[in-house]
Amino acid sequence: MKISQPTPELPVPNVREAQEYYRDRLGFDIAWYNEEGPIGAVAYGDCAIFFRESSEKLSPGVFWIFTECVDEAYSELNGLGADILQPPVNTPWGLRQFTVRDAYGNLYYFFHDL
Repeated sequence: MKISQPTPELPVPNVREAQEYYRDRLGFDIAWYNEEGPIGAVAYGDCAIFFRESSEKLSPGVFWIFTECVDEAYSELNGLGADILQPPVNTPWGLRQFTVRDAYGNLYYFFHDL
C-alpha cells in the first residue's frame, strides 16, 4: 500500500468565503466547489484543504505544513496580509517555523528541518 498526506476537511460558516480568504490571504487556488454539499476545496501545489459548510461551533484545528523555504513562504504570506502570529524562528527541537492563523482560528505552522 502507498498513501499520501491526509487532506483535512474544515467546517466553515460559508465555503465560498473560506475559499476566497485562502486565495486572497494565503495564496491558495480555488480548486472546486459543489453547491449540493456545500463543500469545496483550495490547493497550493500538493497541499489541498477541503471546506464543508457547518453552523456548529468547533474547536480550531492545528496543521503543520512543510515548506522548502520558510523565509520565502513567510515573505509571500506576509505580503498577502496573512494573520501571522509568530515570524520565522529556529526552535530548540530542530525546526525553522512560523505561525499563521486563518479567519476561523485554525493554526498553521509552516516549517522545515534545520
